[in-house]
This record gives sequence, C-alpha cells and structure tokens, in this order.
Amino acid sequence: AFFTFTNERIEMSDTSYASLVASLNENGQGQVLKYWDSLSAGEKQVFAKQLEGHDFSTIEPQLKRAQDNASTEKVDDFMKPVPSENIGYAMEHPPTEEMVRWTNLGYDAIAEGSVAALLLAGGQGTRLGSKNPKGMFPLELPSKKTLFQLQAERILRLQAIAKERSGKDTVIPWYIMVSGATMAKTKQFMEENNFFGINSSDVMLFEQFEIPSLTDDGKMILNGKNSIAKNPDGNGGIYEALLRRGVLADMGKRNIKHVHAYCVDNVLVKVANPCYIGFCIEKNVPVGALVVPKQDPHEKVGVVCLVNDKYRVVEYSEISDSTAEKRDDSGELVYAAGNICNHYFSKSFLDECGERNGELVHHIAHKKIPYLNEEGELIKPQKNSGIKLEKFIFDVFQFANSLGVLCVSRAHAFSPLKNASGAANSTKETCQRDLFALHRLYLSTAGMKFVDADGKEVPAEEQNESHVCEISPLISYAGENLEEIVKANPKQTFPASF
Repeated sequence: AFFTFTNERIEMSDTSYASLVASLNENGQGQVLKYWDSLSAGEKQVFAKQLEGHDFSTIEPQLKRAQDNASTEKVDDFMKPVPSENIGYAMEHPPTEEMVRWTNLGYDAIAEGSVAALLLAGGQGTRLGSKNPKGMFPLELPSKKTLFQLQAERILRLQAIAKERSGKDTVIPWYIMVSGATMAKTKQFMEENNFFGINSSDVMLFEQFEIPSLTDDGKMILNGKNSIAKNPDGNGGIYEALLRRGVLADMGKRNIKHVHAYCVDNVLVKVANPCYIGFCIEKNVPVGALVVPKQDPHEKVGVVCLVNDKYRVVEYSEISDSTAEKRDDSGELVYAAGNICNHYFSKSFLDECGERNGELVHHIAHKKIPYLNEEGELIKPQKNSGIKLEKFIFDVFQFANSLGVLCVSRAHAFSPLKNASGAANSTKETCQRDLFALHRLYLSTAGMKFVDADGKEVPAEEQNESHVCEISPLISYAGENLEEIVKANPKQTFPASF
C-alpha cells in the first residue's frame, strides 16, 4: 500500500461554527470573520475546514517568542568550533582506509535493515520557472532522469550492494516529506513511474503542516473572503510531522535505528550514505551534519559550531567579519563547516525531537503575502506585507549532547538546483557539469582513458562541461562496480553514457 496522510475532515454543526467564531474573537483574530455573514453555507464550510485544527491561542505567544529570539546581536563571543574528536574527513576518491571502514559499518547497518532515507521534498520549482515539485524538474541529462529518479535508483543500488555483501534481501524505506503544494503531483509522479523500481510499500509520503501567515502585529491575513493565507512551517516542521503523521511509528515497526535526512535539490546527494552513517555509528552520536568547507570566509552559508556550549548552525549574518575570517595555526578557517542540510539522526533522537517539538522557537521571515484590501480586492504586493513563521531542521541540534561533523568534498557531494538557467550558480547547467565531472572521475579512477574523435587522450585538466559523462546509479553508487565497463571500453570518446 502507498501511504499518504491527510487530516480527517468532519462536517461542522452550527454549534461548531459558534465555537470557532468565539475562539477567533477571544484570541484577537476576529478580523478574519469580516465577510462571515455574507458567506453561503458551502463557503462557511470551506472556511471552517481551513481553520480547523489551529489553536488560535498559540499565535500570539509563538510570535512573541520568535520576536524575542530574533536578536540582531552578533554571537561571536559565545561561539566555539566543534571539538576536533567529533570531526571526520571523507574528501578523497578513491576512498581512504578510514572511509572504507566507515562505509563497511554503514553497509552492516543497511544489511540489518536499520537504515532509512528521509527526503525533504516540499519545494516547488518556482524559481526554476516550473509549477511542479523540484524533484520532477527536467535536468536534461542524457538519461532524462529527474532528481526523484536518481535518488530512487541510488537506494536500489545500495540495497543491491547490501544483498551482495550479506546474502539477504535488504530494504531502505524512503520517507518523503511533501507540502500541500507538492503532495498530489509527487504522489501521481511516483505512481505513474512505479516508484522507479522501489517497492511501493517501502515509500511513505507524508505532508508537513501549515500555519497561518501573519501581519507584522500578529493578525491572520485574509487572501479571500473565506480563506486565510497559510505557509508550510519550514523544514524544521519535520519533527511534528514525523510524530503526528505516523512516520516515527512506522520506523519503530521496521526497527529503524539510523536515518539519513537530505534535501531534494542536490543532484550529487548520496542517499542513505553508508560512509556517513558508519562515521556517525562509530562516533556514537545522536545527530550528524555532513558539511562542505566554505569556499571563502564570507560565503553566504551557515556554519556548524557551538554557541553557549550548545550545537547550532550559525548563519553568516550572525557573525562579524573578524570571526568569519579567523584562522587556526595551520591557516585553515576556524569556522569552515558549511551546512548543506544533510543530516544523520538516530531514531531515538528523532523520537525525542518529536516529543520536544514545542520547545523549538520559530524564525521570522518577512514576505510578500497577497491580501484582501478594505474593498475586498486581492492585492499582490510588490514589497513585504507580512511574516511567515518557520522552523529549521537544525534547530534541534541544541538537544544533542554530541554531534558528528563529516567534511566532504563539494565536487563529490554537493551541487544544488536552486536557480533558473542564466544565474551564476545552482542551475540545471551547473548540476549537469558537476555530475558529469564526478562520473568522469569515477571512470578515470577505475582506469578508463577518455579520448577525442582521433583517439588522442583528453587529460583531466582539459575536460569541462562539454565532456558529457553519465553513469546510471543502478550500475554504480559511488564509483564501485566499474571494472567490467572499463575492461570493455578502456578508451572512451564523449559523450559517454553507461
């Protein structure tokens, strides 16, 4: 069965309406009832269903906590780097002995069925010029594969490797958090493509919750006469969704112990990464952060560190230039652990996060939110008109008594799809470039020589994005299993697709 979760809907009586109206008025949100008396019975039913499940008494205190937490003061004086004993390095290909040891530990966990993949897929491709979920966006690879398909096939390959190693069938369940905006299309896409070969009973879509968008003074916003503006509660809403949508219970039934959480938009992501999972198992940490070294001190990326002796991701705007530029005795940046939203969680830690979700404080994002004016006309503002409250997935780091940081090479591990073609970075074209470069590295390491049409070798330093090279994840997850291909094609022209 394919799992989706929706809130149960109930028909509302006049008594329920009266209770709803009273609750809104009591909590200073009566403004959304401006058109209530003019609504038809059907329109009232639709509006009531949209409002049900919200505890309006929490809006004001949540906003106040978020405002109190939104300090503009720098945190430099309270920062420390992550202890060196909690940091590992997996930068090389071919892998080092240490990386092989971690990878073996990870495969042992996969073989025992205790590893799950947790995909954050709530984003639409709006900035890419698409109305579809990002995971469906056409990357225009030779294979025509999307992000969803690449990730599914990496899971299949891991399962196959684990079976080869252990001799028994292995399942890595795939939990996919979607938003209201992406649920229907993601579900349809997965079903139409037969889940890209993964057993449908091992795929679980679940929807993150939405909360009301607010004016600056904490009032809910009408964007229709019987509709309020709402927004997903950020990727940090995952902990409430895992608990309330039944995901943690499903993990418990499967005896999952280790969870790899990642964002949909990274074309190079190693889903359920055995090296990363093995590293976190060896370090015996409840939570881990896969990071890439900052490209320069002022790169606009958060860094993993300690603040007041609690683990945190500190945004670039929260520290001064002098702290960002600080270097150790060997000349390396002290705060170089660039966060890429790629995390390990023990299942027991996720259970704790579900229970403690209420302790997390929202962050305030000022946004252009469409609203009804005094005449009841929908206005699409040109400047910020309200706020969205959201949580971040790393907000729970503060609950951890230790945290493992695994540093990886950006070229091997991180190439996100965020911008439309023509932007300076994070485009479809940069994703293609980085995937082709990694696959050329895998094949050349396995002994393949790349040649031009005349048979002359093309050295690595002369290769670029025009030298197209793609390996199916079903053949190789991370550069393994290429010996037969190289044996059959010791010299290879471009384009090269396997």
